[in-house]
Amino acid sequence: MVTRLSNFFLRTLREDPSDAEVTSHRLLVRAGYIRRQAPGIFAWLPLGLRVKSRIENIIREEMAAAGAQEVHFPALMPRDPYEATGRWEEYGDGIFRLKDRKGADYLLAPTHEEAFTLLVKDLYGSYKDLPLTIYQIQDKYRDEARPRAGLLRGREFTMKDAYSFDYTDAGLDTSYMAQRDAYERIFQRLGLEYVIVQADAGAMGGSRSEEFLHPTAIGEDTFVRSAGGYAANVEAFETLAPEPIAFDGFGEPVIFDSPNTPTIETLVAHTNAVLDGEYTAADTLKNVVLALTHLDGSRELVVVGLPGDRDVDEKRVEVAFAPAEVEPATPEDFEKHPLLVKGYIGPWSPQGAILGEESATGIRYVLDPRVVDGTRWITGANIDQKHVHSLVAGRDFAADGYVEVATVRPGDPAPDGSGPVELARGMEIGHVFQLGRKYAEALGLKVLDENGKLVTVTMGSYGIGVTRILAIIAELNNDDKGLIWPAAVAPFDVQVVATGRDAAAFELAEELSADLDAVGLDVLYDDRPKVSPGVKFGDAELVGVPQIVIVGRGAAEGEVEIWDRRSGERTLVSAAEAVTRLAAR
Repeated sequence: MVTRLSNFFLRTLREDPSDAEVTSHRLLVRAGYIRRQAPGIFAWLPLGLRVKSRIENIIREEMAAAGAQEVHFPALMPRDPYEATGRWEEYGDGIFRLKDRKGADYLLAPTHEEAFTLLVKDLYGSYKDLPLTIYQIQDKYRDEARPRAGLLRGREFTMKDAYSFDYTDAGLDTSYMAQRDAYERIFQRLGLEYVIVQADAGAMGGSRSEEFLHPTAIGEDTFVRSAGGYAANVEAFETLAPEPIAFDGFGEPVIFDSPNTPTIETLVAHTNAVLDGEYTAADTLKNVVLALTHLDGSRELVVVGLPGDRDVDEKRVEVAFAPAEVEPATPEDFEKHPLLVKGYIGPWSPQGAILGEESATGIRYVLDPRVVDGTRWITGANIDQKHVHSLVAGRDFAADGYVEVATVRPGDPAPDGSGPVELARGMEIGHVFQLGRKYAEALGLKVLDENGKLVTVTMGSYGIGVTRILAIIAELNNDDKGLIWPAAVAPFDVQVVATGRDAAAFELAEELSADLDAVGLDVLYDDRPKVSPGVKFGDAELVGVPQIVIVGRGAAEGEVEIWDRRSGERTLVSAAEAVTRLAAR
């Protein structure tokens, strides 16, 4: 059925929305695809739903090809399953919690592992029922502290989440690869460039974890890759630590005066002056004090030692100390710990306290992997206005553990030996996990194997951000006039625009729209009377249907103009030829 613009629910805007930060947000609102309801929350209008539906249909087709079956769960979920897996607390402030009139706890689901697990537990009990992969396309909710960029980072968003169930690890590997391969086909059909990177599993848990990132300058994720094929999210990057150094014969640590040197820069300049050396920030050991708030509400300080030419990466810190919340130590924290001499903190004291037996500061101390035994450092002496040089790791101090929190830099060696890495920005569009048995064990999902023995099921989880993908496609496909959708996801296949006041133009446009509809094309017909050609063309450019047919001055002779929005090419043809050409595209 031809859709007539005269009664289609659409109003375009000539001005950009004031809160729009990125192109997709600006154009999707102006072109009448979405409307803001609250920060990070949008209403979907007919045009937006059409594009969203086309993306979802591509996903459904590839899920079916991979052997997955569709189900649908409610967004409103009870507390108990999430309590059993520990995620009610782990999510912290990141989810929406609420109570019903009887005081029972619920949440708006950010993911549905628990629901899928309990459904399979309820219905299946034998290895003969497996393997099984089921999925849903459904709205999710996360209480983003700073929703931004329109659909790219919202509080309500649509996801496809699939879950596989096997009773052997080999079966999980097969199911995982089937979904991973399906993702590649989906993104190829959508015309999206992607990079598959190693990733941290976060609150999802599990072992193998890979992200599909779309490289883009507006991406919120940093990833690294080498020419040799290594690729990882920056949170999952593992430092290639140097070999330990024999320290026999090294001189003893020496304390020296270092007034007014609370920063690495001032320390390096002062040290070179007093020691007549050529030291750099890489020769210093920076000690950063962090405050961890654990799930039980307790607060703990931890000191992180890392080379002075590196900074602490916020995202890597979150992963390293998850599920605790992390922030820099406050002045109040320092007041409560007098052994922390701000600006002069170190892992060693002149009294000879050796970390691992008794901390020099009385606080847990962890190190960057580069601080290996035998490396020598200039660092704080835990005395105001004093530092120490020739402090040897493994001899003068040790660590309570090692953490990956330092910034990753271009040129750092890839952990697989494939060469130096480069950094790039990307936007997550898909994520695949091997969850293993974490959720099945927590919720008691077991089946009888071939020998009649109960075994715990092993699971995989596979997510695609549907609405985020829509926004990314909009980011990639536009010009200074408006959107230009790829044919695979466009809201309509062709838009017919009748112009002028001549009745012949509207009559031919009517016939042409019917003929295009008859050959299977989805047609939007701009039949609005008394609307100027300029306004109609402006709306057509903004809305972004990739093929436009203009019916105007040549209508009396049966001629129309095909306008390809992507190339800008306009071709004058007969109405019959227009149908033939467009049907073949």
